[in-house]
Amino acid sequence: MITFETTMKQYLFRKKSLEHINKEVAAGLIDGHASSMNKVLNVRDLTFMGIAAIVGAGIFSTIGKASFDGGPGIILLFLFISVACGFSAICYAEFASMVPVSGSAYTYSYVAFGEIVAWIIGWDLLMEYAIGNIAVAISWSSYFVSLVNSIHIGNLQLHIPEYLATDYWTAKDALTPEAKLAWTNAPVIAGLKFICNIPAFLITFIITWIIYIGIKESRKTTNIMVILKIAIILLVMIAGCFYVNTSNWTPFLPNGIGGVLTGTSAVFFSYIGFDAISTTAEECKDPQRDLPKAMFYSLIICTVVYVLVALVLTGMTSYKNLNVGDPLAYVFSIMNSRWANWIAGIISISAVIATASVLLVFQLGQPRIWMSMSRDGLLPPIFARIHPKYKTPSFSTILTGFIVGIPALFMNLTVVVDLTSVGTLFAFVLVCGGILKLQNDPNRLQSKFKTPYLNGKWIVPVLFVISVFLFQKYYPGGFAHYCNMADDKGNVTWDVIRQKVPFFLFGAVFVATTILSFVKNYSLIPVLGFLCCTYLLSESGTTNWERFLIWLIVGLGVYFLYGSKNSRLRDNVPG
Repeated sequence: MITFETTMKQYLFRKKSLEHINKEVAAGLIDGHASSMNKVLNVRDLTFMGIAAIVGAGIFSTIGKASFDGGPGIILLFLFISVACGFSAICYAEFASMVPVSGSAYTYSYVAFGEIVAWIIGWDLLMEYAIGNIAVAISWSSYFVSLVNSIHIGNLQLHIPEYLATDYWTAKDALTPEAKLAWTNAPVIAGLKFICNIPAFLITFIITWIIYIGIKESRKTTNIMVILKIAIILLVMIAGCFYVNTSNWTPFLPNGIGGVLTGTSAVFFSYIGFDAISTTAEECKDPQRDLPKAMFYSLIICTVVYVLVALVLTGMTSYKNLNVGDPLAYVFSIMNSRWANWIAGIISISAVIATASVLLVFQLGQPRIWMSMSRDGLLPPIFARIHPKYKTPSFSTILTGFIVGIPALFMNLTVVVDLTSVGTLFAFVLVCGGILKLQNDPNRLQSKFKTPYLNGKWIVPVLFVISVFLFQKYYPGGFAHYCNMADDKGNVTWDVIRQKVPFFLFGAVFVATTILSFVKNYSLIPVLGFLCCTYLLSESGTTNWERFLIWLIVGLGVYFLYGSKNSRLRDNVPG
């Protein structure tokens, strides 16, 4: 007799076998396909890719707003997020050494939870990379246009017309002085104003071309850009040290911990790069050894860089002055010295390089996730096509270029950067949860890297009690006030309720995880990673959650209409 539970396991939660995956890898096959991608990446290359993705626009722009909100204490947020990412990176590292194929969190979830969860996270990652890349391309355009417009050759000043460097909707709404000029000066073609972001499209085209022609070319380009931008950032930090006034570091937490946590989404967006390098597993010389090392190296290096830059930034001027779009260039420009003005120009060049490197790594990652999903039958076979000469996923790479380049040309999606953070955190939660699920699996394969086991049976409950005590003591009004759903006028409204729902859900997850840790002796590190990322999810904003859920509902429709019927694992289900 076939029960409902049996049906769920056979269809929605059918899993990939680790043993089967490793046998295929040993035979030179991936999901029944010949593995023909070039294996050229080593630890250094992977570490540089991680740095390329993590040290990007955030260090030149969002760090200013985060410092304005949190003051010098913003370094605590960088440390907290790096620790949260560190717990997740350890879990990623174990999966990477256990499952040496492309796909990142998608493939890991397929092994740990089953097909429906894998599809959800794969669909989620497609959103994460696409929206993130569009935002990065638009950001790159802004830096590039600013740099070009600052160049003087004799009496000639270079200038890119505003209507060729902004999107139609921003120009129409006249959101900035540049947007007003774009709308006023734009030529009219067939009754419509010609306004589009040409630089954003061109950088997407160039990056897509580099990725298309081979992983070797992508590696060389990434390494060059990382060396240049790290050299410039070091120069900036050293030069900035001479202008630091330590009195600017007081008060250290002008707006309390709440002010520090305000920048959670923006700062976390800067840290998600190590996720992208796990998609290149099939192009690594020794993925089971090199991927874990690269994840840890890139995370440590980037955390040190962010903390030092934040200290220099908040030391050169008061945190109150840092609510600007280009804080690093700004703090040097106000020093009124020839040397400082020269440094400000160098920073503009570095911002262009850094942002391009982020775009390259994430454009590299998305086609490989599509490729993995296609090889599993969840997307049409064309997504898995490998170019016979360049050994890259050709169709998926070109499609990625169009999906990012066209919207970047016409739309302004910078407001949904936080949505990318939601998607990434969701992936991190599942990866940490996957390690917990496999912890007591008797058929679990041994990997070259294993998450250090520290029994959380008593530690997690103690952390729960401490958290409850601290919340009651330091949150104004404690639990009684937080559970009050009335607004300032004393009326209970849905808007107040919906803002608090994510935190109530986190509380429920914390309670459940505490009980399970006590009962099942869960390993502490993946539990901490799971809880940290779940908390960060609750801080990501209700609106972003609602958009995310809408995207997942659309994805489930695609899965049931196509993926579930064409899955390679469907053949293994009894008829």
